[in-house]
Amino acid sequence: MKELYQNYRNAVFQSGDPSAAETVMSNMAVAFDRILLDVEDPFVFEPYHKALREPFDYHMFVQNYIRPLIDFRNSYIGNLSFFYEIEEKLKQGHNVVLISNHQTEADPAIIALLLEKTNPRISENMIYVAGDRVITDPLCKPFSMGRNLICVYSKRHMYDVPEHVEMKRRANTKSLKEMALLLRDGSKIVWIAPSGGRDRPDPLTEEWYPDSFDSSSVDNMRRLIGRSGAAGHIYPLALLCYDIMPPPPKVEKEIGEKRIMSFHGAGLSVAPKICPSEIAVAGKMSEEAKDTYAQALYKSVTEQYNALKCAIHGKQGFAASSIGISLSQPWN
Repeated sequence: MKELYQNYRNAVFQSGDPSAAETVMSNMAVAFDRILLDVEDPFVFEPYHKALREPFDYHMFVQNYIRPLIDFRNSYIGNLSFFYEIEEKLKQGHNVVLISNHQTEADPAIIALLLEKTNPRISENMIYVAGDRVITDPLCKPFSMGRNLICVYSKRHMYDVPEHVEMKRRANTKSLKEMALLLRDGSKIVWIAPSGGRDRPDPLTEEWYPDSFDSSSVDNMRRLIGRSGAAGHIYPLALLCYDIMPPPPKVEKEIGEKRIMSFHGAGLSVAPKICPSEIAVAGKMSEEAKDTYAQALYKSVTEQYNALKCAIHGKQGFAASSIGISLSQPWN
């Protein structure tokens, strides 16, 4: 907790905000209060967890905590018009799935903050498919309580404890059933990272890039929205924000990773939806077609990610826009 405080303080002070000291004290006081409350009386997440908004608003707590870490002057949204398109589809009762890369524990808050002014319906109603670590780590749990979550066990940690494998599989099956029930009602937006975890830098080049997608995870979502009874759409989403709260260089089995933070720009981009029917053969998805579909989504995410990388890390700003990726700063 001491380390968390020091790292958060240093990151917020990097912003140069004259009220940084007050912000740090206020946000960390609330964070420690919520962490200690949960240690005394641990919260147990259901397979589908709806964000807790009262009597304490965990959603706003997370937004207020992460907001000072984002350098909005060096942040960008790609293809804002498609976020408006998605919002319209939700209003019409359609379901939307965002197939995304995953970079930090703060991804949900960063996504919500970048869309806060333009797309509040998306910002507040997004359902995140979340691994078990964010609902078991004491420093992370209060932040997770402010999100709508479908709780699953990540494939990366499925075999950490061999005797727990069967229990984890049963829990994942139950979570998928919960998601199917939610999608039946329509107007749901679900975020999932089919890589099964956070992106990591290449060990040789130390360059960050979206981790490859698991085609079976993508296909699970395709089948879920296809059977929901409501119209469904799958969009590729790219997120660049690893500097704000990077994960450990390697996947760790133990809970309690070091939280390193910094004040930095972030990027979010969405591209046109990709229809499985365009890849299916005679209306059926073969194993090859499933792989092809996952690759098509991954290729789009990677292209968007590279544009965000040029804009933020390459200092190209709006000049990093291309024919298919239009960058903007709607908060200005």
